Amino acid sequence: MINAKARAVFNPEGSFKPASIERRDLQPDDILIEIKYAGICHSDIHATRGEWGPVNYPFVPGHEIAGIVSQVGSEVSKFTVGDRVGVGCMVDSCGECVHCHNGEEQYCLNGMTSTYGSIDKYGQYTQGGYSSHIVVKEGFVVRIPDSLELDVAAPLLCAGITTYSPLRHWGAAPGKKVAIVGLGGLGHMAVKLAHAMGAEVTVLSQTLKKKDDGLQLGADHYFATSDPETFKKLAGSFDLIVNTVSAKIDISAYLSLLALDGTMVNVGAPAEPLDVNVFSLIGHRRSFAGSSIGGIRETQEMLDFCAEHHIAPEIEVISANQIDEAWERVLASDVRYRFVIDINTMDNE
Repeated sequence: MINAKARAVFNPEGSFKPASIERRDLQPDDILIEIKYAGICHSDIHATRGEWGPVNYPFVPGHEIAGIVSQVGSEVSKFTVGDRVGVGCMVDSCGECVHCHNGEEQYCLNGMTSTYGSIDKYGQYTQGGYSSHIVVKEGFVVRIPDSLELDVAAPLLCAGITTYSPLRHWGAAPGKKVAIVGLGGLGHMAVKLAHAMGAEVTVLSQTLKKKDDGLQLGADHYFATSDPETFKKLAGSFDLIVNTVSAKIDISAYLSLLALDGTMVNVGAPAEPLDVNVFSLIGHRRSFAGSSIGGIRETQEMLDFCAEHHIAPEIEVISANQIDEAWERVLASDVRYRFVIDINTMDNE
């Protein structure tokens, strides 16, 4: 087994403490990655605090991983030592079902293996990227283009692909009107990506305090949802709405903003159920959908798209000893727009 340094939580209300975790010895198709940076996702908080189900502690979250290949298994053919690589929200799937064969491993019918909080095929409980090293099957590793720095590449492995996938699937393109609900870690990436795809982009946020940021990121319009006039003015306007908010909102009110045959897609994942008035859908043949991350092929496509269009998240790099403070700031919406942990600082214990 390979010992890795980590930051772990030992109970639902606990703070992060230094820990040592075991990574499996390399199998023939495995890659050992020295992690350089790990992004902080709101999902990390939900999962670690048991809001999405039971948790085995100690628990190491983190599924926005960027690093360097330090060792490869005997059958690895796509990567060599020294390559710049990334790992996102999953590290395995059955590889046999129709979805896996179609490159949609995130929807594996037998259940994909999450980067943290899953039991893998070796019977081990997966631990995430708030750590110095990780061992991952070659097929679930992506190549980071040379033009993307590793620190900004890390959040693309979740925030980037989570927004890229629905924008691509539902056809964000020139001539399409796209609204992004929320301007946080996911939302700011959705704005950049939708703009690069050529869509007319509107941000829908509670207040106008981030309006200047939103317009600078690529939005064409910015409205405050706390103003009732917003919903009157924009009724029936959008072909696509991407909701990035991980909190309960009035879904039916937002559905009223869709044009005929428009779709609202949820990528934010609040812990509580969302209510939908069916008449908000029936009236204009609207759709309310959900979208997970992307498959490995699409994740590589997203990274290449970001490199080509010079797209990178807005980040704040922190040390491993600042994770607790960063989490509190995420919950207070006090981050512009993604925290990234410098894993090298784990040596400073």
